[in-house]
Amino acid sequence: MDTSPINLNEFLSRATGLLGAKGLTTDPEIIEPWLTDWRGRYLGKACALASPASTEEVSALVKLCGEYRIPVVPQGGNSGMVGGATPDTTGDALLLSLRRMKAVRHFDKEAGQIICEAGLVLQNLHELADGAGLRFPLTLGGKGSATIGGLISTNAGGTQVLRHGTMRAQVLGLEAVLANGEVFDGLAALKKDNRGFDLKQLLIGSEGTLGIVTAANLRLLPAQTGRVTVWAGVETIIGARALLRFIQSDLGEPLEGFEIIPDHCLANVIDHLPGARAPLDQPHPWNTLIEFVSSNADSDALRDQAEAVLADAMDADLLQDAVIASSETQAEEFWLLRDSISAAERALGPATQHDISVPVEKMPEFILSAIGKVEAAFPGTRSIAFGHLGDGNVHFHVIAPDGAVPGKWEETEGERVSSMVYDLVDRWGGSISAEHGIGQMKIGELARLSDPATLTMMRGVKHALDPQNLLNPGKLVPE
Repeated sequence: MDTSPINLNEFLSRATGLLGAKGLTTDPEIIEPWLTDWRGRYLGKACALASPASTEEVSALVKLCGEYRIPVVPQGGNSGMVGGATPDTTGDALLLSLRRMKAVRHFDKEAGQIICEAGLVLQNLHELADGAGLRFPLTLGGKGSATIGGLISTNAGGTQVLRHGTMRAQVLGLEAVLANGEVFDGLAALKKDNRGFDLKQLLIGSEGTLGIVTAANLRLLPAQTGRVTVWAGVETIIGARALLRFIQSDLGEPLEGFEIIPDHCLANVIDHLPGARAPLDQPHPWNTLIEFVSSNADSDALRDQAEAVLADAMDADLLQDAVIASSETQAEEFWLLRDSISAAERALGPATQHDISVPVEKMPEFILSAIGKVEAAFPGTRSIAFGHLGDGNVHFHVIAPDGAVPGKWEETEGERVSSMVYDLVDRWGGSISAEHGIGQMKIGELARLSDPATLTMMRGVKHALDPQNLLNPGKLVPE
């Protein structure tokens, strides 16, 4: 191993010559906003911020980083939840922003495919698809900042996974720069390809530790011709699962989203969000946000189908009350309530957030069991669970006791809370990360709970593709 001192000034001079003044900066004021993760838990340092404008520039820059042994931390919209795009505190790493790379290289409307660069923002992709009578079937609360590269690198989920799958299912082809600067060109959308490993799938969800995603070929679907959004109240979380199963059996094909929101979460949002109000006249212990979407039926026909299944569910005592959004505006208001839960919770004080999954059929019992166990073990805490019941992924948050000191509680008792939650998830056969990734937040827990074979394979792949450990070190892959 080369242990000679790194000539940082020489590296920065060559990097500036490669990218130009617009492509590289060491200005602390420009860099500072990108050194903290979205939740504010991690604060790092960087020797510079690089913003290449092309895959060729990324390739040349990564080769240069390899020559000088400069760690590279790729960053998209910096909206991640686990500190996966935040550098460490040494100041040795180079922040690599893909936000300038946002071009659409090819748009085949008839095939329903679009090749776009990694820096394209999700909301802009939605607008492009909508303008062509198509849609991209993945959305989430941070769509205004999340980038395609970041979504691929974390295999993001969102509210439509129930019907369309995670980001992995939307990627038809991929382009990425490897640790040695070579460009992997797998953008072709082949239905059948038996040339060994599916390398694009290896890169998806790798959080920038195996390669830097620079472009992707994504699938688009026909635009929706009908959309019906329902807010329904149920008595129990077990009743919510029964309602989900009933709808899937009676009207499964158009069902695109099924979210659960406990009443206290809704109350927090209403207190936090100006002008917000509860969709139903009376409070209910649990709320469900249900969305039906069709691309081959008009809105009136889909609404009739939704009304029929809701009436049948009411007759079967599976729901207490329900309202169908009367307009697109009201539908978006329903979703705003759901998407504002985390922001409303942050206003309450310190908390630990757990993005977990267990099999759908076990989720209600897991929630009830975990809430009781955690609150008993940590007096004064309050546990909440909300999210995508339809695909077995909920956000299990534990709010600190009154008077807890922000920053200190999360790093002390909060760490013990998280370990307990992850132990419970593991016992129930679940995953400690359902859609946000591992990053640096969960790397220790992944090492603790994973079987030896899994860790051996992960470390082996990392070492093979990044022997110098320069791509996003300290994230995802336990050392």
